[in-house]
Amino acid sequence: MWQFLREYLSAPDTIGAIAPSSRHLAASMTALIDFDKADCIVEYGAGTGVFTKEVAARKRPDTAYIVIEQNDRFYEILHRQFHGMPGVALIHGDAGNICGFLREQGFRHADYIISGLPFTSLP
Repeated sequence: MWQFLREYLSAPDTIGAIAPSSRHLAASMTALIDFDKADCIVEYGAGTGVFTKEVAARKRPDTAYIVIEQNDRFYEILHRQFHGMPGVALIHGDAGNICGFLREQGFRHADYIISGLPFTSLP
């Protein structure tokens, strides 16, 4: 929690909140995903992985899950939690490059996109 606040204070325009999202919010944000039919799910601004954990636990093993995080510290946290998890592609980069990331993973589009990006970070 303190690490999240520290990151927010160092870059308030790029971090969406002063604390990580709750498990309840993650459940609400993913409630409309049809996990039985999704072939590709994308997450923008994964932060410390609250939504990531929910989706990774519920997705089919063959569903691709592309997780994008630009913040160095948050990416390190995600890498420790999810590196090597089947079907999860962690990308340390800008969500604005999503078309290229999708192509790299062999997709033309995502079935679902989850976003934790703050509006202030968008052009």
